[in-house]
Amino acid sequence: MDTMKIAQMAQDYTNAWNSKSAEAVASFYAQDGEIVINLGEPWSGRDRVQDMADGFFIDVPDLTLTCDDVRISGQHALFLWTFTGHDATSGNPLKIHGWEEWDLNHEMEVQASR
Repeated sequence: MDTMKIAQMAQDYTNAWNSKSAEAVASFYAQDGEIVINLGEPWSGRDRVQDMADGFFIDVPDLTLTCDDVRISGQHALFLWTFTGHDATSGNPLKIHGWEEWDLNHEMEVQASR
């Protein structure tokens, strides 16, 4: 896979999160793709990934994501990020660093994210 295209994909994915559009976030996933957050239950299928993103936007309505780094090996990539915002219930500020491990399919869609 082209590392420059994956790096651009990571930036576009970041922009999708910052657009506050759960549909835009989910569009980066294969129709049968899935995400598992912190070893929890999988959100399987693009519709469920959209539900996951919607939940984040409800819980952190001013969420801002930054792409801190991307590391690529074949069809596997690490997307390192920081998100900031405020908890919708408490108003407390949030600053969380994390990453997603992506397995990409041949169409450069996320097949699995952990």
